[in-house]
Amino acid sequence: MKLWGGRFQKDTNLLVNELNASISFDQRLYREDITGSMAHAAMLADCGIISKEDAAAITSGLEDILADIEAGKAAFTADNEDIHMNVEALLTARIGDAGKRLHTARSRNDQVALDFRMYVREQIPVIVGQLLELETVLCRQAKKHQTAVMPGYTHLQRAQPISFAQHLMAYAAMFRRDVTRLEDCGARLDECPLGSGALAGTTYPIDRWETAKALGFAAPMGNSLDGVSDRDYALELLSSLSILMMHLSRFAEEVILWCSWEFKFIELDDAYATGSSIMPQKKNPDVAELVRGKT
Repeated sequence: MKLWGGRFQKDTNLLVNELNASISFDQRLYREDITGSMAHAAMLADCGIISKEDAAAITSGLEDILADIEAGKAAFTADNEDIHMNVEALLTARIGDAGKRLHTARSRNDQVALDFRMYVREQIPVIVGQLLELETVLCRQAKKHQTAVMPGYTHLQRAQPISFAQHLMAYAAMFRRDVTRLEDCGARLDECPLGSGALAGTTYPIDRWETAKALGFAAPMGNSLDGVSDRDYALELLSSLSILMMHLSRFAEEVILWCSWEFKFIELDDAYATGSSIMPQKKNPDVAELVRGKT
């Protein structure tokens, strides 16, 4: 029986099941889904909506499921459609009816809105950390080459002399703006949609501030319709990443030019180049070309 199947008299067509299932890709949200469910269960118990015993059983069961997923021991099925229903099915199979009470005062709508928002929030500092590491390398190289003179180009024609340090620091400036764009995106998404329900909240006396704080958000979202439907932060992140990839593509193309026979400004380390199967003189800047390809 599907979570939503109470009024239905026929099984879902298998093709509809396949079309409707998202578990093949949203299973990567398992940690966020389980973390959100633990906070929800604790809040339900604190508000007297479920018993403390049920909340403890739910939390213990979810911890076991998390351990099994990370150990590769949990099996997900398309019949349960998504990560939310798969986790709940595993939980109910382990702890019985208490597992079904986890869904009290919650819809899959606010559940997926929460999971996705938490996932993006957690990935932004990872990307920012990698960018800051790249900036550090550029700054160190620039410091070493303050007196190294190179031609500056416009229209791929030699224009004015510049230092190699100045050229590298131009990219450091670009990546710094990328960092601030990502940080701005992270600040704007720092609101918790949990408690919005399907679209208009719930009649249960829940405490949205408790779950927001438990999950590390600054506040709950102010409007339930916006809470379940907003994906602005994902579009904003994609925009920021597109600009970042444009900067990386530009940098990669210059590396490709600089190590060509026509320029001969640099030579790539052997560890970051490839060769040719029929032309032994070749040293190909494949890493830079792949960065451009990923743009």
